[in-house]
Amino acid sequence: MSEIINKVANSPLVNIDLEEFYPEGKRMEIDIAQWLDQGLILREKQFREDLKNHDWSIYQDAYIALNCSTKAILPGWAYLPITTYLQPYAKYVSVGTIDQLNEALYQEKVLSLNLDAYDDKKVIIKGCSHKPVPQSAFTLLVQRLLPKVNSLMYGEACSTVPLYKKPK
Repeated sequence: MSEIINKVANSPLVNIDLEEFYPEGKRMEIDIAQWLDQGLILREKQFREDLKNHDWSIYQDAYIALNCSTKAILPGWAYLPITTYLQPYAKYVSVGTIDQLNEALYQEKVLSLNLDAYDDKKVIIKGCSHKPVPQSAFTLLVQRLLPKVNSLMYGEACSTVPLYKKPK
């Protein structure tokens, strides 16, 4: 019987699995409507008092999405005092939904990647994942990789979808 050789492991293909960039930690939403009069009107003095008396420690080491569930018209600064209270506790704060929070976290990771290791390489972006990888992370990664790679594919090594091949 001959030895089994893993051709994929010995190939020049470089795999990128965006799931590996998923920042572990709990995600929490904070609805600013809880501090608005009738859920609609920001009364500055009461708003500041409510924020001051809130237990911010419950957000320790969490990723926070700030939003407003009502149709309130908020001043541009409304989320800023909340952010100042969260700063000592939260890992990251953004405005929007949990999905938008995950997009922001992935954007930060993808933009900080050192792409030198992918110069003139054949790269596969892994497609399947068990964690929530937003589509925007894939498109941003493709945009960043195109100037670097020799070829770019999507999927698994056994069945890739070609995306790009550098012209000769």
